[in-house]
Amino acid sequence: MKATKTKFVREYPINASARLLYPYLSTPSGLSQWFCDDVSINEDKLFNFFWDGSNHWAEMTSHRTNRSVRFIFLSEDKTHPSDPSYIDFSIESSELTQEQYLKVVDYSEEDDEEELEELWEHLMQKLREIVGG
Repeated sequence: MKATKTKFVREYPINASARLLYPYLSTPSGLSQWFCDDVSINEDKLFNFFWDGSNHWAEMTSHRTNRSVRFIFLSEDKTHPSDPSYIDFSIESSELTQEQYLKVVDYSEEDDEEELEELWEHLMQKLREIVGG
């Protein structure tokens, strides 16, 4: 049976410039400070996200410097599944209020909306503390 996936989309106000924020969304050293226990890149440029004692391989499939980044999660043999989970970060600003937002799209098998809400609130709090926003 195929697991159905949930697309969780939220925008979080964040008081930091895109230039300051982007490395925390796109580099192993940045991501490992707030997003998961550890992140590394292998020789094939695949990201290894380490959570709760296990590896989650991902490929950065798109990125626009200081704007957005997307990671697609691979299957255990590091190949592309037919319906891959992904995480999409985009830095957006309101022309009107000049406020910065981090838009998160988390497409995964986690279907507990409340749990996702809590997880991302917690992650954003950590990120804000690091960037001072």
